[in-house]
Amino acid sequence: MSQFLENINFADAVPELSHRFGVFFFAGGLIPNPIDIRFQRVSGISTEVQLETINEGGQNLHAHRLPNRVGYNNLVLERGYVASRIPSPLNLEFNLAFSRFKFYPSNVLVTKFNEAGNPIGAWLFFKAYPVKWSMSDLDAQSNSVAVDTMELAYTRFQIMRI
Repeated sequence: MSQFLENINFADAVPELSHRFGVFFFAGGLIPNPIDIRFQRVSGISTEVQLETINEGGQNLHAHRLPNRVGYNNLVLERGYVASRIPSPLNLEFNLAFSRFKFYPSNVLVTKFNEAGNPIGAWLFFKAYPVKWSMSDLDAQSNSVAVDTMELAYTRFQIMRI
């Protein structure tokens, strides 16, 4: 076992670049959506333990800070505005949420790839559902890409090392 640990370099000399990733939506938790996988930016992958402060009677020098629950940010996905004849299942899901107040949570897998295109890590978001959708400004004096920004809330996520 010690020989195995000697061959591992825990301080990776070449950190992975952040631009190789894919986002996979699983309708009903099982079937991947083959259309909505490309995004230009994913953010909000973070979590923190929320603390509860308890003051002890007679103790004025410090308070006890105890873990209370785990909190998550929204998962934020950005991509160029999609104008295609093939309907985007993700756009349909967002339309249902915001026009009919119907939610169909799905699991979302954000996968990080290396230069060869092999998966090296992932984050699995459970029971994700739409909470915000915005469009970049339309500006006649600009020559920039129109960007859809989609936010998803979820119950929890799990880090997966591959």
